[in-house]
Amino acid sequence: MAKILKEFESGKSLDTIVREYGVSKVTFYKWRQRYGGMEASELKKVKQLEEENAKLKRMYAELALELDMAKYVIEKKL
Repeated sequence: MAKILKEFESGKSLDTIVREYGVSKVTFYKWRQRYGGMEASELKKVKQLEEENAKLKRMYAELALELDMAKYVIEKKL
């Protein structure tokens, strides 16, 4: 993604870029809006944080489900 954005910034045409990398113009513009101007190290950090966030969301969902199941079992016993 960073490479694609840098190629565009260096003057390569958008049509050439989307054809070479097989991404849509919409995707390119979303990347540009979200990541434009970031250095490679910043992009890497953002990606790591997004992955960690997704992992934490999955963990939260699993814990919420376990809590609901525990509440159900307790209610059944009472």
